[in-house]
Amino acid sequence: MKRRVAATASLWLVLSALPCTALAQAVDAATLEARMAELETEMHQMRALLQQYQQRDAQAAAVAAPAAAPVVAGTPAAAAPILPGAMPGTRFSFGGFIKLDAMTTRTSDGAIADGSAGRLFYFPGATPVAADGNGRSASYTDVHAQFSRFWLGADTVTDNGDTLKAYIEADMYGGGSNAFAGNEVITNTYALTLRQAYVSWNHWLAGQTWSNFQDVAALPDTVDFTGPSEGTVFSRQAQVRYTRGPWSFSLENPQTTLATYQGNGTRLNSGDDTVPDVTARWLQRGDWGHFTVAGMLRNLRYDGRTDTGVAASVSGRFNLGSNDDLRYMVSGGQGIGRYLGFALGADSVLDAEGALHAQDGYGGFVAWRHAFSPKLRGNLVYSGAWLDNDAQWTGALVTERAQSWRVNLIYSPFPKLDLGAELSHAQRRLENGEAGDLNRLHTHVKYNF
Repeated sequence: MKRRVAATASLWLVLSALPCTALAQAVDAATLEARMAELETEMHQMRALLQQYQQRDAQAAAVAAPAAAPVVAGTPAAAAPILPGAMPGTRFSFGGFIKLDAMTTRTSDGAIADGSAGRLFYFPGATPVAADGNGRSASYTDVHAQFSRFWLGADTVTDNGDTLKAYIEADMYGGGSNAFAGNEVITNTYALTLRQAYVSWNHWLAGQTWSNFQDVAALPDTVDFTGPSEGTVFSRQAQVRYTRGPWSFSLENPQTTLATYQGNGTRLNSGDDTVPDVTARWLQRGDWGHFTVAGMLRNLRYDGRTDTGVAASVSGRFNLGSNDDLRYMVSGGQGIGRYLGFALGADSVLDAEGALHAQDGYGGFVAWRHAFSPKLRGNLVYSGAWLDNDAQWTGALVTERAQSWRVNLIYSPFPKLDLGAELSHAQRRLENGEAGDLNRLHTHVKYNF
């Protein structure tokens, strides 16, 4: 730069020192042309020198500054690894949904207790019953966000190709955590509820998750928490599971529920179980949907007495073109009790001598789903369960059957946001003939993230 300024100044001094007439005589065209060429060469040299200085300064700044990790657009930079205690290469994931439920319910034969499960979602065993003409109808509205949910996951693939996964999931369906919580008076504060917590390694899984006897993928698209509850196998519990190809096998936490002798619905839970519930499942998937068959073997135990439970379940989803699908489940057997319909029936019953007798139960559902457009879909669902009670042991005040129908529309104005409305009608009947109905309008706002 200094050389360029000096050359320009010299040329100006020479030109300004000459008179105009002498200048015209002294500087001919050839001289001017030569001088301009010389100046142009000097400018190119100065530009090259300036670029060298700039490159040198940039290299010095890069050496002095700490190395920065590449930043992905839309991802906030972390000051430290999000899982510092995990294995190298572990990928962290997070998700869940916010869900507001609002429902108006009318029961024909009494009210469901405020704050109980039946006021938050459809719980078949909670439908009030009475003899014909003796019941009194009740109506009430409930609004809550307890089923809002979140989950955390950590996935790792080792250098040897082993896959490791840790997963934990919770919602707010945990009741009050202090004297002022868990009610609709002041804070509506609820405690966390553990849903799932497990670790998997290649083909093995250990921890709490959905029972291997349950087909979660067949559940209908409903506004209610579960929807066709009485006809659904539903259980989350601790287990060890092995999966290989289409087959999966599990040893799951045993727990025997018993109907007391002539207890008219009174139940107790055995703490004497020693043998895990054993399940096996065969699954096939394709573009057409999926189909699965599951079996379960149980050892029912109480006070030194035992009995055997055996049950099976067939379920799946069949795609009917691009806009429709059919979902179904049929389950039944001896000792299926607590696995079916939110424990609508007991696993076993005690006779007069204290012996155990596994109770038979059967249930199922069928659901048709139709997409009217990319943003609007609807579902029509029927569900039912039938229990084969021996009234000489159970008494007559136990559920003999329950069934429900529901229809809904779910609108998604944006991806992951659902606005749903569902009409449902349910019935429950006891062995002595007492019965009751439930009618409900259930709406929700649900945002998945």
